[in-house]
Amino acid sequence: MVSGHGDLGHSFSDNDIPDNKESVPLNDLESGRTGVDVSSHKDPQDSGRSDDSLDNPEDEVGQGLLGGRSYKHQQGQNSSAQSGWFSSFLRGPNPPRRHRIRPFFESFQTAPIRIIKRLFPTLRSQAIALIAFHALWATIFLTILNWSVLGPEIPGYGMPNRLSCGARLWHNGTLCGIDGNACRPFDEQKFAFRCPAGCHDTILLEPYAVGDQELNYRSLVVGGAADAENTIGSYRGDSFVCAAAIHAGVINNAAGGCGILRRTGEQTSFIGVEKNSITSVSFNSYFPLSFDFEKETIAICRDPRWLLFTVSLIFTSILSLCTTSPVVFYVSVWFISWFQVALASDPPFASDYLEVVSIGMGRLLPASFVGWAIYYFCVRETLSGLTAQWEKTILWLGPFWVGALNTDTFDRIPISRLTPHDIQQQPGAIPALIIIVTILVITIVTQAWAIWSAGKLPRYLVIYGIMACTLIVMIILPQLNLRIHHYILSLLLLPGTALKTRPSLVYQGLLMGLFINGIARWGFDSILQTPNALLGDAQLGSVLPNITAPIIGAGGNNLTFWFSALPSDVSGIAVMINDVLRANLYRAVSRAEGTGTGVKSSPELSFEWTRLHQNHSEYFRFAYMKNSALGGLWYEDFTKAGTWRDNGDWIQ
Repeated sequence: MVSGHGDLGHSFSDNDIPDNKESVPLNDLESGRTGVDVSSHKDPQDSGRSDDSLDNPEDEVGQGLLGGRSYKHQQGQNSSAQSGWFSSFLRGPNPPRRHRIRPFFESFQTAPIRIIKRLFPTLRSQAIALIAFHALWATIFLTILNWSVLGPEIPGYGMPNRLSCGARLWHNGTLCGIDGNACRPFDEQKFAFRCPAGCHDTILLEPYAVGDQELNYRSLVVGGAADAENTIGSYRGDSFVCAAAIHAGVINNAAGGCGILRRTGEQTSFIGVEKNSITSVSFNSYFPLSFDFEKETIAICRDPRWLLFTVSLIFTSILSLCTTSPVVFYVSVWFISWFQVALASDPPFASDYLEVVSIGMGRLLPASFVGWAIYYFCVRETLSGLTAQWEKTILWLGPFWVGALNTDTFDRIPISRLTPHDIQQQPGAIPALIIIVTILVITIVTQAWAIWSAGKLPRYLVIYGIMACTLIVMIILPQLNLRIHHYILSLLLLPGTALKTRPSLVYQGLLMGLFINGIARWGFDSILQTPNALLGDAQLGSVLPNITAPIIGAGGNNLTFWFSALPSDVSGIAVMINDVLRANLYRAVSRAEGTGTGVKSSPELSFEWTRLHQNHSEYFRFAYMKNSALGGLWYEDFTKAGTWRDNGDWIQ
């Protein structure tokens, strides 16, 4: 906690300014490194202004890469008139406006600074207090985190398994293999698990088939209605475990928690129901894997993110109020928020928490170098000489934490990714994008006016012109997609906030928080990504098999599909029944006599199936298969489900 006199970084109140400007050494003014903050001088005519005022040319000193016009530029003003009206307009008013923030209720806002000066009058005492302050935060933070990570074991089950909000026992039909054998065991097993907070809001981002239904942009919870034997109800094996636990009332969405999951094998029906603000989906047929939860709630483990955030918020707020040094404030907030996001609020998922720590530390060093550049070119200009302590805390630090907690703030906006595919298919994405673009345009226009009035517009046009040309080149590159991650968006917009205005405090804090969250959570994802990297679980857009109606046996308990005219580049057809892969049919005759369970080879492809459970509908989907040059199988898009109803009818 460092402030005004004798602090770690120059910052002076108005009382520190010499009354006579001529007392300022000339060589200091020429170098732009004066020990006195000229901008803090109170002119009687400027006392009514809160944001900015006009300075005489001799008051203009060097301000770094994004600074305004220097004294030498003012000397050449007469010759610059020859460049025409437009260029003169771009250069802004003459003399340029030098923005500054004069505190409202100055005595109240500077009170924390005066208190710190009285308590710690020397540089040495301030440094010791600052070190002790950070040590206290680290002690509290690590104590709570250690208690959370290494909490007591669950009797009979040991340490609970850490799950992400999207964790599932059954990944999908193809990854689980023929008959789901890669996702065994199906029953007779229990284990303890631990879920983070906020899993209620985890949703599907691509279409997902459940029988003849196609789910998207909703939680994946199938079943869960209570029956006479089970007051909690059974869930289909591909349900999100943590969302199902919230649905069942085993854990709390706000705090997460622990539970005991029990695999219950094959179930022949899953009835959906709305509980605890989650509406589950019904599935009226059988599935080989299901699970439920033990009835008792285990409350010994809770997600500590909000408790840790409260600690970090209090410490950074105190620091913001009690220091005027921009470098001390920035570096402290940077590291506190980094560990808050990387270890608690929005950590990258890993089943072993030590891996989470390793990932966070691995990303810290490169992010710190970028953070230094952000401070040097942007933040330093905005925060230097600022004594409006409460305004800095509210306008800069407040939006900073809003951006740093992106998962709990901006992730609620219905735009999962800024790609044309996602924007077109996600409900509410287009109106949300229109609102966001409108806000951005208004923000850019107001910031551009402030930049123009400060005489900085020409160099900003150069900077953003280079950025625009670079982005255009990236857009036209073949077979690559431009992906503006939110940390990249922050880097693009942060230079425009290097001004001493109140709106700049808000924008800069918000963008800094988004940068911290983006790197701590996701790392330095590339600005150029391949279509496959953006695909995720989405459809490939590949050719679908043309399926004709099957031949149904006389008893109505079996049917046969025939496949002809397969494309020359496919290896065969995959058959999925009730979202479980049941067969891979290869078009070429295998030289081996046995090709393994569920694999059939024939010059004329056919598939015969006998109903496994009477009085239950079955859902059939088909996809082409391809082999890669180096071996391995690739599944193309599956068709929509055809239904073999329990009465024997086929519905395409």
